[in-house]
Amino acid sequence: MSGDGSQEATLAALAANVGIAATKFVAFFFTGSSAMLAEGIHSVADSGNQGLLMLGRRRARKQPSKDHPFGYGSERYFYGFLVSVVLFFGGGLFALYEGYEKIAHPHPLKSWPWAVGVLVVAIVMEGLSLRTAVRNADRVRGRRSWARYIREAKAPELPVVLLEDTAALAGLGFALAGVTAAVLTGNAAFDGIGSLAIGVLLVAVAVTLAKETKSMIIGEAAAPSVQDAIRDVLDKDPSIGGFTQLRTLHLGPEDLLVAARVMMPAAQSADGDAAEALARTEREIRQRVPIASSVYLQPTPPE
Repeated sequence: MSGDGSQEATLAALAANVGIAATKFVAFFFTGSSAMLAEGIHSVADSGNQGLLMLGRRRARKQPSKDHPFGYGSERYFYGFLVSVVLFFGGGLFALYEGYEKIAHPHPLKSWPWAVGVLVVAIVMEGLSLRTAVRNADRVRGRRSWARYIREAKAPELPVVLLEDTAALAGLGFALAGVTAAVLTGNAAFDGIGSLAIGVLLVAVAVTLAKETKSMIIGEAAAPSVQDAIRDVLDKDPSIGGFTQLRTLHLGPEDLLVAARVMMPAAQSADGDAAEALARTEREIRQRVPIASSVYLQPTPPE
């Protein structure tokens, strides 16, 4: 497990969503609110998503095999992508359908204090979960903006939890506004409008997550700062006369493939010291960049 706090944030989100889902379904039973039902399904989908993230982390720790010589680190990206699919279909589309049904066939809310009370409790619980995710993300975010951090993060868990919790808080606000408007005006269509707003929000978050995790599944290079650190090692190595075609690829959040062509002095190659020099350079790269699990330097005679 990495020390980025993603496991703590995922567990906190799972605990919060399980509790919130139960209270929302109780409120739906007493009120018949479509926004509450949409929010309940949303919380169930979120709970399943945290389970998928935890499963991805566990499977990524499997040792390399003959069929997968570079390990299983990318499984974390695959399960992160599944989260976006579940959020889109299990949360967003269902909420849109419920909103349409409530607007097309409105019926008055029953026992609305239940809905308001549950939503307030859910907002508090979701806020605590988001606070945990923010606290852990701040440890690795540095001075980057939140948008940039989510875009550049190589581990999928924290960005997923951050987006989910933010969307959940916004969705709870929409649900509370819809229920309140329906009670004050006597027009149950406002409850459906709240559900539609939740659906649009969840679809937008799901598309964002799918885009980011797809990029990692296809294969992303290391962050510019990591590439600069590798270049610095190669530039300062006295046994290397230069290098070209530096390539990096994330095999997983904590597994980086590094490859480059390095120019070796002719005298060094003749003395048979090239292999020892390259091995030393590879060790220095791993020390500078601990996630560089696979380093391949191809010696090339100077031009």
